[in-house]
Amino acid sequence: MKYALVTGGSRGLGRAVCKELAKDEIPVIINYQSNEEAAKAVKEDIEGCGGQAELLQFNVGDKSQVDAAIDRWQEAHPDDYIAYLVNNAGIRRDNMMFMMPEEDWHAVINISLNGFYYVTSKLLPKMMQRKHGGRIVNMASLSGLKGLPGQTNYSAAKAALIGATKALAQETAARQVTVNAVAPGFIDTDMTKDLDVDELKKLVPMNRFGKPEEVAALVRFLLSDAASYITGEVISINGGLYT
Repeated sequence: MKYALVTGGSRGLGRAVCKELAKDEIPVIINYQSNEEAAKAVKEDIEGCGGQAELLQFNVGDKSQVDAAIDRWQEAHPDDYIAYLVNNAGIRRDNMMFMMPEEDWHAVINISLNGFYYVTSKLLPKMMQRKHGGRIVNMASLSGLKGLPGQTNYSAAKAALIGATKALAQETAARQVTVNAVAPGFIDTDMTKDLDVDELKKLVPMNRFGKPEEVAALVRFLLSDAASYITGEVISINGGLYT
């Protein structure tokens, strides 16, 4: 059986992606780092709608945790494999660079970029060995395309993730593994709740923040068979803010 793993799946965009994928009857593995209560709530929502879900706790920025958790999962599912991966986990530690503590730089890079490496490199061999390959979607950002002041660390991490997406897509295409990135703009989640929504939405041609479900629908498409000839792409979803 093919499973989908969504990192950072207990809240925000990850939560919406988990619920959206379950609509396609894909068993969803909800990764979370510490908020077990929120992760359980996502699992219950999915199961309440007739879907399948399970929890897998680990910090994507800790290679030993990633390896141990995925090894345990694979031992418990010897005949199954994770065919769909959504690298969604990420954090913000916004500040002007001249005031940015070193730990905030490393924390953001570690979760968004190193986390992508740790999880993807662990799952990729089995994807490439399978006849039908796999699908990888990386959650990038408008910040990684445009660069945003106060987000030098976040912009650096997401821009690097975009470059990695394009390179990895070329490495895995012959094995039927597609790799794409989604670059959301301002989306109404807990990661943007501290922003001045009324002022920022004036910058968006559509004059509103996006909805998590809109991003999740795009991710669902990129993981589907209908997107089997799309790879190495970065698809913006930002209401026309940056094109």
